[in-house]
Amino acid sequence: QVQLVESGGGSVQAGGSLRLSCEGSGYIIYRTYCRGWFRQAPGKEREGVATIGSDGTTIYADSVKGRFTISQVNAKSTLYLQMNSLKPEDTAMYYCAALWTGSGLCPSIVRPPHFGSWGQGTQVTVYS
Repeated sequence: QVQLVESGGGSVQAGGSLRLSCEGSGYIIYRTYCRGWFRQAPGKEREGVATIGSDGTTIYADSVKGRFTISQVNAKSTLYLQMNSLKPEDTAMYYCAALWTGSGLCPSIVRPPHFGSWGQGTQVTVYS
């Protein structure tokens, strides 16, 4: 497992932006791990937001397409989630996670239980 630490959450008015960061332990993480952002709102199941593979291939949930962008700085093993045009329904605890695949490529279908490493989460609150 790798250690992941998120930051960047906060409270923002609807329509605003936030950028989340996730620091991973060790440069090797981007070469061998599929990484992603997930979120969980109170009373709801954890859901996938976006994933990125070592080749840069990204997958987004329909609810965030066109508004969120996942990216990574490979040399620093840092993962980002740029969130624009935020809506109240985006309010949740956001987690970054890593799935070891060896190649760093993400499977075509990923679910939270597939990911073995998780950060502690960072709260995002969007008010209208």
